Amino acid sequence: MRKATVPFVSALLCLAFLNPTTHAQPDKGTLELTARITPTAARPEPVRQFTFYILTRSYTDVAAEIAAQNVLPPRDEFIDTLKVSKELKAWLKAHDVLDLTAPDLDKSITADDILATPEFLLAYQRSNSGGVTNGIPKPKYKEADKIDHPEKYQKENQEYLDALKKFIKTNPATVNGIELELTGVNPQSKWAKIEGDRRRTIQRLAPNVAQTKYQVATVDTDLDGHATLSGLPPGNYWVSSLNLDADAGDARLRWDVPVTIAAGRTTRVDLSNLNATDAHSASTP
Repeated sequence: MRKATVPFVSALLCLAFLNPTTHAQPDKGTLELTARITPTAARPEPVRQFTFYILTRSYTDVAAEIAAQNVLPPRDEFIDTLKVSKELKAWLKAHDVLDLTAPDLDKSITADDILATPEFLLAYQRSNSGGVTNGIPKPKYKEADKIDHPEKYQKENQEYLDALKKFIKTNPATVNGIELELTGVNPQSKWAKIEGDRRRTIQRLAPNVAQTKYQVATVDTDLDGHATLSGLPPGNYWVSSLNLDADAGDARLRWDVPVTIAAGRTTRVDLSNLNATDAHSASTP
């Protein structure tokens, strides 16, 4: 009976060497993380029951790639799509302005701009109508003369424009408030919609791409903000919250922190305000 045990033990040792799972575990690594968030003028709080994603690529880079595939149209190309006069399009292309309702717009508009651009002229006339501006020239021509007496109309119209130009140069303060009459032709609202649609597209696509192409595992923190993940192959990873925010008081944070896992070792990562991005000011979706 004693002699039979020797072959039996030998067989077990052979099986142990032949079984790949016996040595697989030491080749893996463990990640331990602690997540805390510190609101303004307050103590750190644990990030409780929050899901973190272990990725093989930085989520910031993933979002940047999606953004590069969904670019904004060139500014001049966008201006060409506007339903405004060709004169206003030319003015917009020549000036670094899209918001025609900005309070300081009057600093960018000259008397020549007003006379040359139908939208500016109409806005100026409206903002100074109703007797609010003393001495402003009034047109003598009639619209009916444009067809019935075109030469007379042209002459009186030019006289009016010349007088108005002189008046504007003499009274530059009368341009103040012109932005209030340009809401209907303001391209900023259309541009803001394009930017918003692009941002929502990135916010929708980036997490999906990150999870389907680069996600290795997920781990949830406990009530103390701790989490442990075992069985990670050695390599470089990122601990990411994707586009999800961790909140505490006035703080809203996102993480995308690189970490290196070594075989048979435990790697510890502390997530805090110091290695996070403030979601209030984050431009990355």
